[in-house]
Formats: sequence, C-alpha cells, structure tokens
Amino acid sequence: MSAEPNRVLRFSGHAYLRQRLVLATLAGRPVRIDKIRPDDEEPGLRDFEASFLRLLEKITNGSAVEINYTGTSIYFQPGIIYGGSIVHDCPLSRGIGYFLEWIVPLAPFAKQEVSLTLRGITSGQGDVGADTIRTVTLPHLTLFMPLDSVSMLASALEMRIVKRGAAPLGGGEIFFRAPLIATLRPLEFVEPGRIRKIRGIASSVRVSPQMSNRMIDAARSVLNRYIPDLYLFSDVYRGDESGKSPGFAMSLVATSTTGALHAAEATSSPGQTPEDVGLLAARALLSCIEAGGCIDPMHQPLVLTLMAVGPGDVARCRMGALTPQAVQSLRDIRDALGVTFKIRAMEDGSVMLTCVGVGFRGYRQVR
Repeated sequence: MSAEPNRVLRFSGHAYLRQRLVLATLAGRPVRIDKIRPDDEEPGLRDFEASFLRLLEKITNGSAVEINYTGTSIYFQPGIIYGGSIVHDCPLSRGIGYFLEWIVPLAPFAKQEVSLTLRGITSGQGDVGADTIRTVTLPHLTLFMPLDSVSMLASALEMRIVKRGAAPLGGGEIFFRAPLIATLRPLEFVEPGRIRKIRGIASSVRVSPQMSNRMIDAARSVLNRYIPDLYLFSDVYRGDESGKSPGFAMSLVATSTTGALHAAEATSSPGQTPEDVGLLAARALLSCIEAGGCIDPMHQPLVLTLMAVGPGDVARCRMGALTPQAVQSLRDIRDALGVTFKIRAMEDGSVMLTCVGVGFRGYRQVR
C-alpha cells in the first residue's frame, strides 16, 4: 500500500458502507473497513455491497479495491472522479435507489459529464425509490448549485424512469445525468415555512390500473383533512416498460412556502392491498412533516455531506431531530474531511447546523 498509514481511514462493520466509501473518494483518502459481518453464517460483503464497489470503480479512474478471502475486510484506494457514460446492472437484492443515492453527491465533480444507466428494481423495500430521487433528492442537490452558472451548464440535472421494475425480478431501468460544476455554493436554509402543497405518484406495473386509483383514494382519505392543494396522479406502465414482476408503489412529496421538501413512500409487499400502501405512505408523510426542519430525515446525510464539501464559507441549515444515520454521517465527515459542525438546539425541537466547508472543487473549468 503506497498511502501513508496516518492517511488511511479505518472503520468497522458493514453499516454506512456507501457513505464511507463516497466520503473517502471525495477526500482522496484510502479507506479500510474491517469486521464486515464476521459472526454471520455467511460472513463478509453481500452482493449489493460488492456491486456498489464495482459502480464506484466505473465512475472513478485509478481506483483499487482489495478484498480479503472471507470478504470481511476491504481496502479501497479511490482514484479521480472521472464520470462518462456508464451502464450498471444492479443485483435484485436491493433497489436502484441503494446505488444512485450516494452517486448523486459525486456526479457533479466528475471530469466528464456523468451519464448513468442503472438496471434493476426501481422501487424496493427499504431503499429510496426512483420517484423520490427524481422529485426530492435531485432538488436537494440543486440547493448547492451556483446560481450564476446554471445558464452556462452544458446539460440539465435530470433523471428519467425508462422502465419500471418491481421486486423480485426487477426489469426496471433509469437514466441519470448530472452537469459538471466547478464548486458548490454555501447553503443558507433556516426557515422551514408552512406546507402549501402535496404531490404524489401512484405507480403500478403488471397489475390492474385500478390499483393506482385505490392507492390514491386511500391516501386522499388521510391527507384531504390537512390541505386543499393535493394532487395525486396515476402512473401505469405497460408492456416492455413494466418490468418482469407485478407490483405497485406510492411516492408523496410535501412542499413548504420556503421550498422545503418532505418525502415519504411505500412499496407493495406480498399480502398488502393498494389501500394499505396508500395509507402507509400518507401517514409516513405526516410523520416526516411533524419532524420539522428544512430537510426531511431521509436526506439529512446527503445535505450534511454537501455542506461539508462546499466552499470555505459558513453554511447553515435547520433540520428536524437528527436521525441515527445523520449522527453517524457527522462522525464520518469529521474523520474523512476534518469538518466539524456546530449544533444548536432550537425551541421547537429542531436543530441548527453550521459548518465551514473544505472548498472541494470539480474539474469543470470556469471561463
């Protein structure tokens, strides 16, 4: 190993694997992760974790990965974020969101424009769905994009769902493209505002189109009590665009008067009716709104990471109660980038987070 021992990041366990690999890539520091499920009947990396490592290798140039014989220890030496046109087949054990969620903060800093095609399950249990990434994750990224360069970007930030694919056989496909930027802008987002509208998508594949309408009716029965500006629409895929398995899902987004987004989603599982999925999504959205803050709990780690790699200026953001994932992100960011956050509790239970970024710069040249 050519890297100096004091520069190597060291972590234990399989949890938070993606964020640690991405932070190491942004920091340009090698990382060693040990004790990956050492006591399990099947110890070591799972197929989706190994697949995420392969995806990182594709999006970077010069990366090196060493995995021990049992798969319980990995060493990752990141290369430069190169980008380009990439096609990746995701294993069916996790949804596409598992892979794309942590590629989003890397893509704007690539040397070439990232054009990424991912194939697999578009909305899986426990992973961020493709609809939520398109309607919530990407808008969170645009909060950090410099306003004066938006008109100069070669292409827009976009994500298209080419084919939907439900578990267990998948068959879905998404296309993601990110413009290149030289540097992020500091975030100043401290006013949560009040919820002014709710939008939602009820998607179904290889089932009766009536399933989507039933999900919408169930969600409306809960949400109509709180807000009049409610629009839920049905998205039914047929034929080759509907994947290989039947299924249905609902994604909801609440927007505040200051532009804060709160998201929730629910995906069908065996034995669940469309009404169950619609009610689950609606109640999850209300819980998310109740948490408060300008950033929904699902996207706290992403926003904290982008704040840390932002310019050497003060960034401030108000969030609801920090999730365990966000707390661990703060620790990993401190270890990888040397950025510490000032955290101040507010009277309403939310927290104000302040930091000074490391000034990470992309490869795009400013003319």
